[in-house]
Amino acid sequence: MSLTGAQALARTLAAAGIRVCFTNPGTSEIHLLSALDRTPEIRAVLTLFEGVATGAADGYARMASRPAATVLHLGPGLGNGLANLHNARRAMVPLVNIVGDHATTHVRHDAPLQSDIETAARNVSAWIRTSRAAIELPGDGAEAVAAATVPPGAIATLIVPADVAWEVGAEPAALRPPATAPTAGEEPVRAAAAALRRAGARAGILLGGDALRERALLAASRAATVTGARLLCEMFPARAQRGAGLPAVERLAYWPELASRQLGELDEVVLAGARAPVTFFGYPDTPASLLPPGCVQHQLAPPGTDALASLEALADELDAGATGAVLQQSDLPEAPSGELTAAAACRAIARCLPEGAIVSDEAITSGLMLPATTAGAPRHDWLTLTGGAIGQGLPVAVGAAIACPDRPVLALEADGSAMYTFQALWTMVREQLNVTIVLFSNRSYGILRVELARLGVRQGPVSRAQLSLAEPEIDFVSLAAGLGVPARRVRTAETLTRELRRALSEEGPHLIEAVVPAPEHPPAAAPERPPAPAPERPPAPPG
Repeated sequence: MSLTGAQALARTLAAAGIRVCFTNPGTSEIHLLSALDRTPEIRAVLTLFEGVATGAADGYARMASRPAATVLHLGPGLGNGLANLHNARRAMVPLVNIVGDHATTHVRHDAPLQSDIETAARNVSAWIRTSRAAIELPGDGAEAVAAATVPPGAIATLIVPADVAWEVGAEPAALRPPATAPTAGEEPVRAAAAALRRAGARAGILLGGDALRERALLAASRAATVTGARLLCEMFPARAQRGAGLPAVERLAYWPELASRQLGELDEVVLAGARAPVTFFGYPDTPASLLPPGCVQHQLAPPGTDALASLEALADELDAGATGAVLQQSDLPEAPSGELTAAAACRAIARCLPEGAIVSDEAITSGLMLPATTAGAPRHDWLTLTGGAIGQGLPVAVGAAIACPDRPVLALEADGSAMYTFQALWTMVREQLNVTIVLFSNRSYGILRVELARLGVRQGPVSRAQLSLAEPEIDFVSLAAGLGVPARRVRTAETLTRELRRALSEEGPHLIEAVVPAPEHPPAAAPERPPAPAPERPPAPPG
């Protein structure tokens, strides 16, 4: 018996390994939803806003290392999801983005929701196709998965007119063979090894992408240890494995004056899975490149190549096989006490972080000390705001929790950013996800207050008003309760520690509103470099 286009597409996606579909559907997607009724292999997760669906698909891919799908409603629905698709593109994750469209026979009528979906999708998609017939739709779906999974990962957008979904006559399509990531050739490996030997302590290995997973970190640490080079990572990694027992890596600071200071002594830098570092924005009298003048770059493993194999080849070229990796020792900050500040909250989080936690970090200015305070915490994964479009933290936490249901997820969220996608809490409750949210409430767009001070711009009543969230104050405890999430407001370090431990020990989502002072000034000093303990053998990988 032949299937509708939507049914054959769903079966093709399931056969290709798609296990989750995050949805915010409309009338044009009804037949796609009906097809999911007949495809039990795919878990459909409803979100109340398209930005939650796209951000959740991003978080899922970061932790599952395979794509999820989305179902979005026409061009406006895609538009609502674009910010987190931008972040997903910057994270270089695989994602199959399915956007419904009007029936092909209806397009000529220019109905109210008619739009140019392909043009909107082009901003974030590596592959775009509008299916023209039900018989072609499953094959288009197979190609979408193949395009999304080309290393390092990309967004593939498949546009499905309603009649293509409902027409009968389709069959599941054959799958496309998966692409494999190439490894670095002999010449880049030799050039990188020579640079590290030549520059020694004035060399750096800058890691990004898959180079921030355990085995690649160990290889990079051996190469750094045998040459004296510094081990660094990009400013906003999609996923970094870190904590006690893993190599200590120095993360680049956000503020350009601090990042430039971190990199200022380097003569040569080897890039593995990372792009050359640049400032997040253009500033007056500030170079875009964060590397010092004359610093020579060596591209060992560009994004999309096999960073693990390339770093292991580098370690072999340096005869570092017998050299132990330098591992971060367990090291927690002192327990904070008294009135809650952002710094005290960061120390409390470090002390409470459980083994195997997944952290979705959108704490913005309140979280500036988190990389340093959590470096010696138990092993965990850290997910950051890769593309800078705020509203990512809560949706990414949803996707990560669905990808890894046996691991605790901690969402560190800023108050301004939270209001972009607060609807994610409803999905956390509906799916009973173990997500604990620490919401830093400083009643302001804090990062812009710091930028104002850094740039020396005179602050008047209009600019002050645009950066304040205090009039009226947002009651996050009540908002969370209205969406079904138990919530508490805390104003002392001791209370935050107690509530955080309680929330992490209980099932289901929780929210803690941490009231902290708003920042006034830019940071005064560069972050400390991670400690350099004696090399030791890495522990056996977990079973």
